Amino acid sequence: MKTDAPSTGPGARERPPARTPGVAALVRHPDGTGTHAEVGVANMELSVPVQPGTTFNAGSLGKQITAHLAVLSSREGLLRLDQPVTTFLPRFRLTSVTLLDLIRHQGGVRDAESMLSLAGLRELDHYTSDDLLELAYRQSFRCTEPGEFLYSNTGYLLLAAVLRIVHGSDLAELAARRVFEPLGMTTARFVSSPEEVVPGAASSYMPSGRGWLRCQRPTALPGPGTLWCSTTDLDRWLAYLWEAWTPSQRLAFEDDVPYLPSDHEPYVYGPGLYADPRRAGAELVFHYGHEQGFSAAALLFRSGLRVLCLSNHAAVHADHVADTISRAARRTDADSQDTADSEGLLRILKEACSQVQSPDRDQQLPASSPAPRPKERLSHQALGTYACEEVPGTLRLSVADGKLFLWRRGTCEHLIPNGPASFCTADLRVTVPHDLELAATPLPAPDRFTLHLGRAPNLHYQRTGD
Repeated sequence: MKTDAPSTGPGARERPPARTPGVAALVRHPDGTGTHAEVGVANMELSVPVQPGTTFNAGSLGKQITAHLAVLSSREGLLRLDQPVTTFLPRFRLTSVTLLDLIRHQGGVRDAESMLSLAGLRELDHYTSDDLLELAYRQSFRCTEPGEFLYSNTGYLLLAAVLRIVHGSDLAELAARRVFEPLGMTTARFVSSPEEVVPGAASSYMPSGRGWLRCQRPTALPGPGTLWCSTTDLDRWLAYLWEAWTPSQRLAFEDDVPYLPSDHEPYVYGPGLYADPRRAGAELVFHYGHEQGFSAAALLFRSGLRVLCLSNHAAVHADHVADTISRAARRTDADSQDTADSEGLLRILKEACSQVQSPDRDQQLPASSPAPRPKERLSHQALGTYACEEVPGTLRLSVADGKLFLWRRGTCEHLIPNGPASFCTADLRVTVPHDLELAATPLPAPDRFTLHLGRAPNLHYQRTGD
């Protein structure tokens, strides 16, 4: 097996032409040997290839770092994980929610990013962590039952705010001092501003009929989704995690943060980590990340096998690639065969990227394709304007041609009936107090409705006095 073979330089294996965004992967076997491979480009404008030290946005992989810092703070007596969040953040109104609830996504805290479109922000608008915290501070009740799992980036944003209160430094500085520098993770950093320069950073891209498009957006979310790192440094973190795990017969840091059922059965969730506890001796802890066209995956088996994958290709998902790699690597470990060497790993990455058709900027519609029909103008009957105490701004309902429409950000969406007094679009669901006779003229306006938007359920809207 080639162990940690360089990807470039004299004697390096031949690389494929750098014409598409790429993927970086690293496998570390229990005996300490490892291999890595990279395909594609980190920056298409400059034709810079992906290297072992290329830094990607690892997204939600940062949650395990944030949770670990909370565990360290607890061990040092700076806080207790069973303390209410309001002990540190008095503006937070959910008095029964604890730090442990935030770590395990059981606080019923809505994901503020999901609500940005309701608050009038668009994808390219700049918003900060303070903007999202303001949305969190408006929430007046748990949107789920106590103990129910609801994945929430905002819960980790609140956790980062608590750590800042406790330590007097922000998450980026705290993680650098307590984790990255001691472990030699020289590329790792939490980015707190979209203006910050990240050395060696990849850009992310998505294919379209107009060619490759950059898909980054101006966000600043320390804790939930702005960990930038290379596969090499993520390997250092998983090595540390494994050393802390191996003396115990339990899952990683389970003594500090017990794992409980998650949103993906049969997996459980603990200190910023999902876990698969089904097979004794072969347990797995892992997390995935998806952020602004990037994707990331980090898998750690109790045996010591580590699989890491980072992608800047929006159509190549790191979690799928990592799953393929881990199956091959586990066969290698079981059979003592050299089937997951650097060349084998490179083949997996090439195949993953080749399955996505590259965009053709000159692609035209077939001659037989009919020209798009102009959208029909409908005459809308306004039903009313609605407001929610927990989200700034207003929404409107209207009816046209026997169809119900929801207006937000100046545009309307057709609400399709999907049950009694229930309507939906691709990303949300609206329930009204009683079934609506949409053909009635005029249609009586409902006085209220409940909106469920992804990770932000149970938003109660009341008709205003318009």
